[in-house]
Amino acid sequence: MSRRIEAGLSVVALGTWFALCGPAAAFTAYVTNEKGNSVSVIDANTMAVTATWKVGRRPRGVTVSKDGKELFVCASDDDRIDVLDTSTGKVVRSLRSGPDPEQFILDASGNPLYVANEDDSQVTIIDIEKNKVLAEVPVGVEPEGMGLSPDGKILVNTSETTNMAHFIDTKTFQVIDNVLVDARPRFAEFTADGKFLWVSAEVGGTVSVIDVAQRRVIKKITFKIPSVNDEAIQPVGIRITKDGTKAFVALGPANRVAVIDAKTYTVEKYLPVGQRVWQLAFTPDQKQLFTTNGTSNDVSVIDVASEKVVKSIPVGLLPWGVAISPN
Repeated sequence: MSRRIEAGLSVVALGTWFALCGPAAAFTAYVTNEKGNSVSVIDANTMAVTATWKVGRRPRGVTVSKDGKELFVCASDDDRIDVLDTSTGKVVRSLRSGPDPEQFILDASGNPLYVANEDDSQVTIIDIEKNKVLAEVPVGVEPEGMGLSPDGKILVNTSETTNMAHFIDTKTFQVIDNVLVDARPRFAEFTADGKFLWVSAEVGGTVSVIDVAQRRVIKKITFKIPSVNDEAIQPVGIRITKDGTKAFVALGPANRVAVIDAKTYTVEKYLPVGQRVWQLAFTPDQKQLFTTNGTSNDVSVIDVASEKVVKSIPVGLLPWGVAISPN
């Protein structure tokens, strides 16, 4: 269609033209392939892989810089964090992460980066601009999950073997409290208002909802899926909508994502996805939710409004982490 819109074009025709131009926002999903030592790049509009970038060994956690220009990847077996230029897909530098970085979370300001180092039971805080370790915080055994309160004041790490959520003051870099949860906690997610923290327990098969002010568990969410053994229901990734009404939980080898009423903590339905679903990420407009399915080597795309799986996208070997950034 011509770039020029004739003066006599009707309102209806104009609306049709804008519709044909496609959605106003375009997003890119980055998926780490743990056995492929790569990152699959997905166009969220076309729902297709547009590139595959090589990174260090056993990539897991992944996140995007505040400006979207850099991608951070935990190269767990190389004991480093690779930093990629998102315009070229090239590794431009590496950060001093400490041994076996698993997951991390970036401060809302864009710096520092908080990293869980599984092999030495500590959280490493890194100034990403200076590539300088600001602090090393001792936590429980096998730290993995990382959550940050909306105001940036409280960092939470989950330790898989100690079975705790460790509350860390981001000013002093000191552990200020510990909350016991069920076995093998893998992920921590704050609600948008900062009042509650959701922690998944992979072996325990539950999600603990913690009152942040009181630092105590107020609810444990359990799951029951017809024809699926309880042992296969292993909660891992969690995402909660900004309005606080819905939560989505990846259930591992149950091959389902649970949809939960985040106000009543009631499980409303289970969405079948690929095999061994690990992590989840919303598009910034929260219209889509991407899931990484480890043993089927694909990504499922969930339409959030309809709560339906709309696409399966083949990626690399053993997809683990996912992060999404505006183009």
